[in-house]
Order: sequence, then structure tokens, then C-alpha cells
Amino acid sequence: MSVNVIWFKRDLRLSDNASVNDAISRGLPIICLFNLDAQRIGRIDVSGIHIEWELDCLRSLARDIQELGGVIKFNFGNIIEPLEEIHQKYTIDSIIANEETGLQWSWHRDKLVADWCDFNQVNFIEHPSNGVVRKLRTRDDWKKHRDKRVSAELFPKPSKLLSPNDCQSDEIPTMDQLGLDARVLENRPKPGEVAALATLNSFLNERGRNYRKGMSSPITGEVMCSRISPYLSVGCLTIKQVFHHTVSRQRQVKVDPRTADNRGFTSSLTSFQSRLAWHCHFMQRLEAEATMDEIAINPELDELLNRQLDQRKFIAWRDGKTGWPFFDACMRYLTATGWINFRMRAMLQSVASNTLWLPWQATGTHLANLFMDYEPGIHWSQVQMQSGVTGINSVRAYSVGKQSTDHDPDGEFIRKWVPELSNVPKEHIHEPWLMSQVEQEEYDCRLGIDYPEPIVDEKSARKSGISMSYKAKGDPAVKRRAKIVFDIHGSRSRQSGRSRN
Repeated sequence: MSVNVIWFKRDLRLSDNASVNDAISRGLPIICLFNLDAQRIGRIDVSGIHIEWELDCLRSLARDIQELGGVIKFNFGNIIEPLEEIHQKYTIDSIIANEETGLQWSWHRDKLVADWCDFNQVNFIEHPSNGVVRKLRTRDDWKKHRDKRVSAELFPKPSKLLSPNDCQSDEIPTMDQLGLDARVLENRPKPGEVAALATLNSFLNERGRNYRKGMSSPITGEVMCSRISPYLSVGCLTIKQVFHHTVSRQRQVKVDPRTADNRGFTSSLTSFQSRLAWHCHFMQRLEAEATMDEIAINPELDELLNRQLDQRKFIAWRDGKTGWPFFDACMRYLTATGWINFRMRAMLQSVASNTLWLPWQATGTHLANLFMDYEPGIHWSQVQMQSGVTGINSVRAYSVGKQSTDHDPDGEFIRKWVPELSNVPKEHIHEPWLMSQVEQEEYDCRLGIDYPEPIVDEKSARKSGISMSYKAKGDPAVKRRAKIVFDIHGSRSRQSGRSRN
């Protein structure tokens, strides 16, 4: 008996799934396959929370597949192992998958499957995923391709899956069964495709009303941000689906923007749409540079900056014990929940690279482990951009003090996540190092004992980092590389003046 295999990677859904739609149209019995690559487990950018989230979402997908009469096989190890087993028992006609934009190891894995298919005369069919365009030479026409891709019709959710009669689904193992562990997260979202769509709809119809105003603060952003990133990271939801639902909501709002249900959504939905485009834009970078976790896209610039790992600074940064209350609160919040809003992510990385002058590979890897929604294409693009190693972006050196007073003026967020400062009044909450000894005793917060002194003078260290970064950007070799980088990676939305990416 000939069968087709749907190879699920980071596309754990049945709706708007090109591979599922294609496999059904071919008429042969289908075996769904998920392989947890053993190689991933040992990677320094991979945390147990990533694997646990993926398995939970896979478990939800498995239930959906079985309800439609389908079967799903699970393997932990090398992807070739289950393919060999299925091929020997049934004979595989085609392996159908969605393209995955990942780091170098995933490219090697996909090439291994392609070579196996060639050797065994099996068709290997990969469908485009989201707005990422493969084999793109420059960015000149990227937006046209991306817009056409995400505005195309959604693939319908299947009503039935035909599977071999003698094939049984595997139980999706738990982390304990696999011998893996993950840190416990607070307020962890519900897994699966249904929960993903519910989260998106709650944003588009309720929570996102003040998105434009509220997305920058970790306090308001917790509710007002879309919170769909964990689902996008494992493919429970596609950018195309998000685009379609957002456009539909925009049409509703446009009919009568002043009703109670629609008021405030016009500008917020416009802002949200632009961020959907940035998602694809940054993912496209990884498509061309699969080693972005290790090598700067402007290596000449990175070499000149010559950041070194200072363990004392790194540990203080990592543990949220820098002595800068708002920064420490953000790092501790992220560690506890696996999520924080975009502006604060940028601040965490910027402070590491520009103020503490730590190498972006080490700090970026630690943040990757903290983010439940770790998406390599987004993450490493942002790490390199915030660290100033692209050569085509302005130097982004965030002032912790400004972010603190702008987004937590009363110290509410600080006191919650840095309990050492719970008794410190508003006038000192952003800069506790200015308290006198008497005040420290009064507010039960002794600097250097209960809460650390600042690891460095933030203002002067940041200014020094900015100065060194701009000096390095002026190097002739760096400028030559920057022109190449812009050709491959630069946004075409604005080509005069400073590049914006």
C-alpha cells in the first residue's frame, strides 16, 4: 500500500495548512508524523519550556487528527528513523511538509530528508510558509511577494482524514516520559489551535482596543498586546490567518468606528497590521542567514566592537540584580512568565550590549531560553539589531531610567517583581541608590545588602557604548559590508536618509 506522509514541524494546526490540503487532494491514505529532533535537545538556545509547549500543542493537534479519522506517529530522535519504518511497511509516495525558516541545524535536517527521498525515489514536497520567500536575492520585490502570500485564500480545515486501517496513532509522551524538565511558568497560556484562535479573537474584539497606547508598558501590555506569539512560534496559527481576521475586523470597525464595540480600534488595528509585516520582514532575514545565532550579519562591525564576557556583569544582568529596579523587574517578570512585551525585550538586549558591553551571542542565548515564544527568525534579528551589529540600523541604547518613569511611573511593576523595594516610596523607587542611610533603614532596603548597588553607572556606561558603536560604524570596511547587508536585508519602505529596519 502506498501512503503519503504529512511531516508536521512547527505547523501544529489543521486549519490553513497547505500540506494537509495538498495531502488530502492526492487521495492516498495519510500518515501524520511529528519528530522531536534529538539534536534540538542539546542546543544551548533551546529550553525545556519550548519543548513542553510544543508537546502540549502537539497533543491538541493529535486529538484533532484522530477525531477526523487520521493517525499521528511520534518519534524522538533522527527524522530518518520513522521514515524508514513507514516506508518499509507501506511505501511512501510523497512526504509533504511546510517550509520552516530555522537555524542552520534545521537546514541540515531538511537536506537529510531531501537526500533520503532522492535515494528512495520518494517525492519531497514543501509548501511556502507565511510571508517568507525562499531563494530571494534582494529585498526589492519582497513586499509584493509577501503581501500576495498573506492575502491569499485560507486553506479550509479538513472534515476527514483517510489513514491506513492497520496503522495506530502513538501517544504523545510527557516531558517526564522523555526524561526532560522545564521550569514552571506563571499564567501559561492554553495550548492548541482552538486556544490560539480564541486568543486572537479576544484581542481583535476586546483586549486590543488600546493596543497602540498600551503595548509599550509591561503593565498594560500584558493584557493589551495580542499574546499570540506562543501560538505563532509552533504554528498553531499562521500570519495569513491573523491577517485575514484583522482585515475582517477592520472592515467591521470602518462601517461605524464610534460604536461602543468599535471605538478605539481603528488606530490600534492599523498598528497591529504593521507589526504583522515586521514579523515576516525579520523572519526573511533568517531565511538568508541561517547562522544568525552565532555570526553577525555585519561581522566586520562585530569584530571592531569586540565585546567581552564579564561574568560579574552577565550574572547580574541574567538574574535581575543589576541595581536598576525597572530593569530587574522586567528580567524577573520574563523569567517567571516566559513573556514580556516587545519594547521591554528590546531594552533587555540593548542594556546587555550597549550599557554592559556584553557579547550578544551569550545574552541572546539566555533570552532565547527565557522566551516561551522563542522564534529564531524574530529573536536573532532583534538581538543583532538591538546590539548594533547590522550596520544598517541606528544605535538603540535604551535608558533604563526613562523606560522606568515612562512605563511604571508609580513603581507598581517594580514593587511587585522586586519585593526588596516594596516599602520604597515613589520618589526613590526608580533610583534607590540616592536614598540616605537613614532612608534605607526606614524603608527596610539597605543597598548592597537587601538590594544591590548599580552594577555600573548606567548613564555614563550607556553613553560610552553609544560612542564606541558609532565610531565602529564609521569604519570603511563596515560601511562596505552595510551596503551589502541592506541589499539583502534592508526594509524598502524608506530608502532615503537613515535606514529603518
